[in-house]
Amino acid sequence: MNLPYAEAVFDISYFRKNPLPFYALAHELFPGKYRPTITHSFISLLHKKGRLLQLFTQNIDCLEREAGVPGDKIVEAHGSFATQRCIECHTEYPDDKMKEVIAKKEVPHCIRKTCDGLVKPDIVFFGEALPEAFHRKRGLPARADLAIVMGTSLTVQPFASLPSFVREETPRVLINLERVGTFGSRPDDVLLLGDCDDGVRKFADALGWRDELEELWESTNPNEDEKKKQQAPPKTRQEKLDDEIEKLTKDIDASLKLSSEANERIRGELGDKSSAKSTSDSQSLSESLTTDKVTTEAAPSLVHVFPHLKEDRQDKPSL
Repeated sequence: MNLPYAEAVFDISYFRKNPLPFYALAHELFPGKYRPTITHSFISLLHKKGRLLQLFTQNIDCLEREAGVPGDKIVEAHGSFATQRCIECHTEYPDDKMKEVIAKKEVPHCIRKTCDGLVKPDIVFFGEALPEAFHRKRGLPARADLAIVMGTSLTVQPFASLPSFVREETPRVLINLERVGTFGSRPDDVLLLGDCDDGVRKFADALGWRDELEELWESTNPNEDEKKKQQAPPKTRQEKLDDEIEKLTKDIDASLKLSSEANERIRGELGDKSSAKSTSDSQSLSESLTTDKVTTEAAPSLVHVFPHLKEDRQDKPSL
């Protein structure tokens, strides 16, 4: 990117002159592209159990939020991608527009037409002050019953000073690849050196929370449903046949129900008509029978066809 030095991508002075390198990086780091780790989910579990006083983080990727930790429980000491605003007039920039612009690898500008200044996520760049919330809440570690420090070098001040605010009698737990800061200097310090994810699993085992932790972390998997489908064993020929039969049965039941309802409706509609028509039909039948009787009596006999019936004509009814 032809940067004068690596840190220039997060230097506010350089950003004002050339914001393109930062937004090229932002395209890769923007929230939603990565899944929280089980360590993030452990912090979320602490909150769900009412044990989280406050989370102080140097991360800017919002993965704590993605894991379920509410914003009011987080102090993002170096800012984050959670919000953004114009660097000139400080007008907030809409989240949906920011997502759209970064997806296109473009540089957003202030929504105020009279300003048109550069927009930057509320990430603390070199040359900018830390958020006011950090200074307002930095005394909270002194109120903690337990302090947990994870995944940090503890070299960037003033963030690195936070563990020193913890009371002497309060246990401190370090879950980290290496020992940092003053950890190990107090009698109640506990060091779980190694991978953070392995460390929180051990911690969860000791608390009896392992199953809850794994379940909570699995809920952050965006491909969970697809994964279940892939892990499901293929159905046998008989199982597929049973599924087809069940589907066909449901379809038939639905058709029969519709047919039954239709028949009932038709019967109801014809009910009134049949009662009104019955009288008319009876009269017609009576008239028809009368006509048939008259016609029969008046009709000529069949003597001309059967001459032998002539002798008995007066004693027998004509055919």
